[in-house]
Amino acid sequence: MTDTNTLTTENTTTYHERAAAFADLLSTTTAWEDPTPCEGWTVRDLVEHLIVTQRDFLVERELEVPTVSLADPQRAWAEHTEAVLALLEDPSVGPREYDGHFGRTTIGATMASFYGWDLLVHRWDLARSLGTDEQFTQEELDQIEAALAGFGDALYGPGICAAPVEVAESESRQVRLLARLGRDAR
Repeated sequence: MTDTNTLTTENTTTYHERAAAFADLLSTTTAWEDPTPCEGWTVRDLVEHLIVTQRDFLVERELEVPTVSLADPQRAWAEHTEAVLALLEDPSVGPREYDGHFGRTTIGATMASFYGWDLLVHRWDLARSLGTDEQFTQEELDQIEAALAGFGDALYGPGICAAPVEVAESESRQVRLLARLGRDAR
């Protein structure tokens, strides 16, 4: 059996790694108004989405997360993730339980899995907007695929993912998974 401290550390590490990978990619641009694969979203909008959704989740759990200025999205992301990590490292926050959309869970688990999943997918979106191709590891692909089953039809609700893109079964696993998320990675 894994103890609460180990799970808290693992969740914090997962969130940190995914936030840092996003930050690394974000540090390569200042083209904040460039479009992303998310219809109608710029790079600035993508960063704002990540910050606002994470902040809202934490504030709903009665945690204090400072509001950051999006004038410089790179700086905003750095300030936001610093605040989130400080919360997750607090031994009273990460293991705190609550009833979520998918059942009983913890704040740390949600930040690592649900928001960590969002960071993976939007890291690919950011890379594509920068004209590069982000390759997921097999572990990341496993995590993306595992989460898809839990979303069900809600995945295609307003403001979440576009309708799936048709791609051949002969395409790579990454292309097929992203296609299920309404992204054409060919």
